[in-house]
Amino acid sequence: MSLKKKLALLEQLLRDMGRVAIGFSGGVDSAFLAATALRVLGPGNVLAVAADSMLQPRAEMSGAAALARSIGLRFRALRVPVEARHEILRNQPDRCYHCKRAFFLAIRRLARSRGMAHVLDGSNADDALDVRPGERALRELGVLSPLRDAGLRKQDIRSAARRMGLPVADKPAAACLASRIPYGTRLTRDRLAAVERSESAVAALGFQGARVRAHGDVARIELAARDLARALSRRARAALSREIHKSGFSYVALDLDGYRTGSLNATAKRRRA
Repeated sequence: MSLKKKLALLEQLLRDMGRVAIGFSGGVDSAFLAATALRVLGPGNVLAVAADSMLQPRAEMSGAAALARSIGLRFRALRVPVEARHEILRNQPDRCYHCKRAFFLAIRRLARSRGMAHVLDGSNADDALDVRPGERALRELGVLSPLRDAGLRKQDIRSAARRMGLPVADKPAAACLASRIPYGTRLTRDRLAAVERSESAVAALGFQGARVRAHGDVARIELAARDLARALSRRARAALSREIHKSGFSYVALDLDGYRTGSLNATAKRRRA
């Protein structure tokens, strides 16, 4: 199916829904979905909702709010206290299921209180390729994924978002801070904060889209392949080491495989094999 036909199908799906609340992270998928819904349904019929918890980086939350304002979306940051949820903090491979369920239950309650019958998320047609336990929670709660249902892949969404002029059209994919902690390691506010400080410091040094995975006292840095050689220079190594130590880690390691989405899922797959 051509991109033009996929976009036409997306618009028809949205028209049929009427009033919608959208789980909004400020990434390209949810932003494109929200902007399209805004154009098709009108501002009074679309509510962008960000689930705010200790798992979300502060920069992502503030960025989502700013983006929503810039495109004229009604926006709500909804506090979800995951620190009280043992099934999330224990950080097992089903963590995403419990997180998604908690987040979208809260969004569904808010949507119903506003007279909105449908809750949407930004899952696209490519998302089935990775381990996604959270998908089950979305289906259980009746959350709709119109980007996926229209057959829109990530490259389609980025292309359409560029045409629309969205500033996040080429924004790298993001994930919650818990995705930096290996399964089985309990999630704590201090551990998550150390990861967030480390990633902010790495970005400030000019390494965009990096991940810092926490393995106990060891911070394992994943960089884009283009940045690996620069990171090995004496000056960059010294700066990375200094900033990661300041963030609370005892040891600093540079992953020679570079950044890859969901790298900690490989451990879960090996355990199941």
